[in-house]
Amino acid sequence: MARKPVMELFANHVKGMSLDSVRKSFPSACPEANPLDLYRAHLSNVLAEISGVAPSALYPVIMRPQGLDKGDFNIAVPALRLKGPKPDVLAAEWSAKFPVDDALFAAPIVNGSFLSFFVKPEPLSTTLATAGVVNRQLGRNDFNGLKDPEDPSQGRKRVIVEFSSPNVAKPFHAGHIRSTIIGSFTANVYEANGWDVLRINYLGDWGKQYGLLAVAYERNGSEEELKKNPIDHLFKLYVQINKDMKEENEAIKAKKEAGEDVSQLEANSLDEQARQYFRNMTNRDERTLAQWQRFRDLSIERYQKTYSRLGVHFDEYSGESQVSEESMAKMAETLKAKGVTREDNGAVLVDFTQLLPGKEGKQLGITLVRKKDGTALYLTRDICELLGRYEKYKYDHMIYVVGAAQNLHLSQLFKLVELLGHEEAAKKCQHVNFGLVRGMSTRKGTAKFLDDIFADCADYMHEKMKQNEAKYALIENPEATADILGISGVMVQDMSGKRINDYDFNMDAMTSLEGDTGPYLQYAHARLCSIKRRAALSDEDLDGADLTLLTETHATNVVRMLAQWPDVLKNALRTLEPTTILTYMFKTAHVVSSSYDQLQVVGSERELMRARMALYDAARIVLSNGMRILGLTPLERSVSGNTLEANEARTDNVAGYGAGDAYEWGVSGNPIVRVRRSRRCLPLGTDAGTVGWMPELARGGGAENSVCYGRAPRRSSVEFAGHSNYR
Repeated sequence: MARKPVMELFANHVKGMSLDSVRKSFPSACPEANPLDLYRAHLSNVLAEISGVAPSALYPVIMRPQGLDKGDFNIAVPALRLKGPKPDVLAAEWSAKFPVDDALFAAPIVNGSFLSFFVKPEPLSTTLATAGVVNRQLGRNDFNGLKDPEDPSQGRKRVIVEFSSPNVAKPFHAGHIRSTIIGSFTANVYEANGWDVLRINYLGDWGKQYGLLAVAYERNGSEEELKKNPIDHLFKLYVQINKDMKEENEAIKAKKEAGEDVSQLEANSLDEQARQYFRNMTNRDERTLAQWQRFRDLSIERYQKTYSRLGVHFDEYSGESQVSEESMAKMAETLKAKGVTREDNGAVLVDFTQLLPGKEGKQLGITLVRKKDGTALYLTRDICELLGRYEKYKYDHMIYVVGAAQNLHLSQLFKLVELLGHEEAAKKCQHVNFGLVRGMSTRKGTAKFLDDIFADCADYMHEKMKQNEAKYALIENPEATADILGISGVMVQDMSGKRINDYDFNMDAMTSLEGDTGPYLQYAHARLCSIKRRAALSDEDLDGADLTLLTETHATNVVRMLAQWPDVLKNALRTLEPTTILTYMFKTAHVVSSSYDQLQVVGSERELMRARMALYDAARIVLSNGMRILGLTPLERSVSGNTLEANEARTDNVAGYGAGDAYEWGVSGNPIVRVRRSRRCLPLGTDAGTVGWMPELARGGGAENSVCYGRAPRRSSVEFAGHSNYR
């Protein structure tokens, strides 16, 4: 049975609405990609009839609350800034006038000047679950990326995302992980919202240090070692020659202080050899450039192996070397001609305190663009690169994913480009910053490079997997699975908080089998894959499922969570915070996991089995899509030898499997079952009669006769909680 278009299904409940009418009335709505926008539009129209407020004024203030217990939408009446009666009076009046027979919403719940709205389950299941949730691209919104939504032929907006940017010939240091993870996420979010994305890796691939590296290779390099492990070999050479150069400089200094002639020593020093080598590179000497190019190519080849483990790719490998000395000299003249720079003892600087009045000038301060010896600094090079990209790509937006330590530098860069008369190019630029990772090391406590950390995490997860021999035997490539689990742990820890926050690298926490970790998220996805395998239903079976059979509270709550996904993805484009999506992923996993012993698949009546499996498959698709946007590789099988914690107990039947084969153990080591923990119970404070399918929590019942579902962490609210008697 083919799926009906979303509007056809929606029209069964609400007359007089069409996609065109919704788009025209509410320009920010994308009903094709986000069915909840149809609900917002309907609610705006109903409230407009009640209140006399224009629908277009109501639509923007219809918000999505944090938890399912607080409704599907809410309105803060004060946000409308209406004259007349107080907001709490208006809220009460509007609630009283809300039509009791509304097709989509139950009567709103009043809380002071706030109104909370719960969608009715039957239209939600048919309209949202049928039309959108099972769509394997659910959440993707190609309309957001159109230059002109009214005329798609105008094409898509282009965004450039620059991220990662390691230094050539040096190992991928642990400190680069934040730029790589956040940058890849940023690019993925824009892509999922319909933008044309160009991923650029701007390498640190130029400077005197490459002259020093070349000298080191000429002295002690090994062709065999270079081919075997180029990055490791070059880095060892670089470390050694820096040590040698330091000792040499100290010896020269001592001789000079003793009154000896050191001119010959200085002329033949390692430092001077490096300067001369780099001078030859800037003069385009073929031999030196060929060697530099080889080191660069070998470095990129090695980096790509690390990137592939992180699910990261680039469209372009650029770098400092791509900006010529001639273009920087020309830019220096332009800066001077525009009156932006001034000389100071032979150096060239920009004094923003003189160029810009007030606070802005003081914040930007004074910065060098060229040293006394004529060497151009990063700012000049970056101006050339920015303007070159704008001319080449005509970007609509460009994002630099760089640490917060570069806040001032990038602010100065954007302002200088503006002062040069390129306001359009400057205003389209954005700095996505992030904090530091403290104490990044292996379990042995030694500071290591990123590949070493990944290997350590993978080894740890592999040992855990081996503890369950039966399940371990089912994994086709256990080493690769362990690698993915370890990397998932690293990435999820990095994305768990706001990106601007510093955090302490904690390998024990990130590889933990408890709480909201990467291994747990992988388990949640693998668990859904397991259910689908055992149900043995085809996509055609699921496509024809009758989702109106999903009347249970748990089923409705799962649909409510999945229906939020397009909103979450759109919000992630606004915040550019990985935690926006990650938090939603964990909440969804908890709500889904709580349903397993209530919504049995195998063993259920055939049509009910198809409907429930369709719902679980929809959850699997949403988790998979979200994980890929975060940069995680979803696993279909994962195992662990852990036993249950003392405060969790097996149930006799989970998702339709008997007690003897209740769980396919995931890497979390914990089947997701009911957990009796009073600290995790959250009273709803709302009678079940208010919303027919809403769980009821006996007031004052306490921990003994209430139960919370899911493995919600102490730091976040439980999605729903209720008395053991569900309606």
